[in-house]
Amino acid sequence: MAEISAAMVKKLRDETQLPMMDCKKALTEANGDMEAAKQALREKGLKFMDGRGDRATEEGRLAIYTSQKPGVGAIVELQVESAPVANNEEVVQLVNDLAKQLATGPGAKTADELWAQPSPSQKGKTLKDIKDELENKIREVFRLARIHRIDAPCGGYVHFDGKTGVLLQIEGGNETLAKDISMHIVAMRPSANSTADLDPAVVAKERAILTEAAKAEGKPANIIDKMVDGRMKNFYAEQVLQEQPFVKDDKQTVGQVAKAAGMTIKGFTRWRLGETSPA
Repeated sequence: MAEISAAMVKKLRDETQLPMMDCKKALTEANGDMEAAKQALREKGLKFMDGRGDRATEEGRLAIYTSQKPGVGAIVELQVESAPVANNEEVVQLVNDLAKQLATGPGAKTADELWAQPSPSQKGKTLKDIKDELENKIREVFRLARIHRIDAPCGGYVHFDGKTGVLLQIEGGNETLAKDISMHIVAMRPSANSTADLDPAVVAKERAILTEAAKAEGKPANIIDKMVDGRMKNFYAEQVLQEQPFVKDDKQTVGQVAKAAGMTIKGFTRWRLGETSPA
């Protein structure tokens, strides 16, 4: 039986960030073989996490990766169990790596496909390797809830708490304006990019409500349609991104600001942590 020194235990502890007693036990059972001890700890951790797979993951964070040249953008949502873990530096790095790999790699249709790809920040390891190491150390479930990639020029923004993010598909303009408009979307929560993108049923319902209101006011039938058209502008200013007053200059609409900068807004994806819809 090999002698297990304090230095060996410390080395394994530093490399795995697992408890000293677990490290000493693993080294003892592996007869001092460091790599075998690491593998045993990894397998033990995976087995432990398998029993926790149904635990609620109500915290987490979003991350984006965007580029105008070449045109690409990605947004991901990584869910965890607690707020402290969501703000852990290594977890933040992991979710940023997930977004970067999704955008710059071959793409992925499922979370499992993305986990299997290389880590952009740690050569020789997959994203799943990093995930398994963190789960083993932190003992919380990590769940990649949503992934989305756009193969076109994009800008974007993630709120400082990591819980709301926007991916903005554009043509022209610049990165700074794209970020500013994305911040506007986070704050103002438009439901559509343009009036043409609104659900016709929603528009028809709003017109019907406004028409009935005008009738109740006793307005003449021949001017009701014009009144409703005028009042619909307020509805569009609430619901439609390009019709909303820009938060940084409310004398102009977002559409006017974008046009002046040579930018065409093609669409946006807005996610809130834990929501099933990007709206």
